[in-house]
Amino acid sequence: MAEFYVGKQEAIEMLVSILAIALVFTFYDSGLSVSPSVFVFSMAAATITLGSGFVLHELAHKYFAIKYGARAAFKAWPLGLALALGLVIVPQLFGWFPIFFIAPGAVYIYAIRRIGVRENGIISLAGPATNWAVGILFLLLAALFSQNQIISTICLLGFRINFALALFNLIPIFPLDGSKVLAWDFKIWLLSVLISFGGAAFLPSLIF
Repeated sequence: MAEFYVGKQEAIEMLVSILAIALVFTFYDSGLSVSPSVFVFSMAAATITLGSGFVLHELAHKYFAIKYGARAAFKAWPLGLALALGLVIVPQLFGWFPIFFIAPGAVYIYAIRRIGVRENGIISLAGPATNWAVGILFLLLAALFSQNQIISTICLLGFRINFALALFNLIPIFPLDGSKVLAWDFKIWLLSVLISFGGAAFLPSLIF
């Protein structure tokens, strides 16, 4: 397996994407007239929960792509970042409801040899599966810090966001992960969707 590492340019593009995602979340959740204190808190919460889930999701794709002999690197999508900011800002300028949309970039895979359907499915599933792991970690932290309302609220948000992120990526429409997982194995795709939906919609209310 080739060496796994994150280059300087790749790290910069990931950081820009994380900040853009956090900004979109903040303007969507708190509006454009957000106070400085709320802005800082919301940006921090989004970076910790959504930002970490996004980065680890993409790095999981990269790790398994390299494991199967391909080259892989994260590339930001400037148009997607601009579109995300535009959809959350412009509607609010006219008094309309903002649209939450994030498409900051993706891991681009350069296959040296042909990657099979199974391998491609595993590479694709690695992202959502990583979000499950991150989400469960946030859930455990929420339980551990249940007496601290701020920390537990952020951690519970991290749980829901990561399972929602997994669910979104499992939509079976190219180029989302779900299209490649479905092409590999319908049962695995369906089980993955049910796990993601259950986490995003039900588990927090059942546990807390």
